[in-house]
Amino acid sequence: MGKKIFPFILVVVVAMLCVETGIEAQESPNFQVVVNMVQLNVAVTDKKGNYITGLRPQDFSITEDGIVEKTATFAEGDEPTRSLRELAEDSSGTPGDSAKRSTNGVSPQDLASLVNGANVFVLFDTSDYMYRGFVFAQDAITEFIRSLGNADKIAFYSYSRDLSRGSTLTSDRPQVLRAVRSTVAGDEAALYNALLLTLKDAAQNTGRKVVVVFSNGPDNSSVVPPEDVAEFAQSAGVSIYMISTQKAKIEPVSTAVFDRMTAATGGKAYFAKDWKDEHRAFASIRDDLAHLYSLSYYPKPNSNTGWRAITVKLVGEDLKKYKVRTRNGYRPQPSHFSNGEKTTLSKLGTE
Repeated sequence: MGKKIFPFILVVVVAMLCVETGIEAQESPNFQVVVNMVQLNVAVTDKKGNYITGLRPQDFSITEDGIVEKTATFAEGDEPTRSLRELAEDSSGTPGDSAKRSTNGVSPQDLASLVNGANVFVLFDTSDYMYRGFVFAQDAITEFIRSLGNADKIAFYSYSRDLSRGSTLTSDRPQVLRAVRSTVAGDEAALYNALLLTLKDAAQNTGRKVVVVFSNGPDNSSVVPPEDVAEFAQSAGVSIYMISTQKAKIEPVSTAVFDRMTAATGGKAYFAKDWKDEHRAFASIRDDLAHLYSLSYYPKPNSNTGWRAITVKLVGEDLKKYKVRTRNGYRPQPSHFSNGEKTTLSKLGTE
């Protein structure tokens, strides 16, 4: 009798172990890196800083971690973005309904929404550094907002110790201008805290994302290191432009940080001597936005889950003399899969 019962017990134990193992396997999380389309804002200038226009998709070479990538979409300045297939068909005269064309399952309408106009976040320093020249700074920002194209959407934020979202992203210019005029100065400056929060807001949007910072002095109350802010901006694909007055040069470390942060994201840093320089700096940023090339690509398989280096070069001996400015990389975020359900974490820099 005992011999007959033992095999039965063994089968039951094995079955129970299989069930438990199956449950554990099902509940064990798997981490995968899912990278969607990576978008780049690219400025091309000569030695004198003049913009080079009229370049074509084939004039650019993109590599990610040394892997040659294929350009998926292309646009110059404020032109609507187009897939490479559309551009090829138009140049060859191949007939076809452009409204039905797509690239990697993305419709032309969706592609157009990626680059048409820019999402511009203006971050204004209203700390106690700003008591002098406050009105002049407001005037410069107001003029800049009015100069942006109708296709651009604008958000206006201000900061001292805390961030104030005066106007969220909108095409309503009067609303943004009212927010600018309603700002008042006071309290200490937490630039990097405010900039990180602004970048997180900008990262939620697709298309060309830009943060323009007006700062009148060094940061004296942030808890976030500027290196973390810069890496987030790179990964989120947000270009940072910084306009600072001469007071920032009181602290050479801040000046160096501003230069490194803007260069790493494909933006620029300006140090204005007076209110006239402030206006010129804002005009230069507007000019830069109007001349940026927008390129995107779908990354080829890459096992690197850490920092991925991006290099953009011009193809051809006659173009190598020009300077290319864009972000130099990004860090993909993992997507977490658990219990058969996909929980997608925020993917930075790949909208």
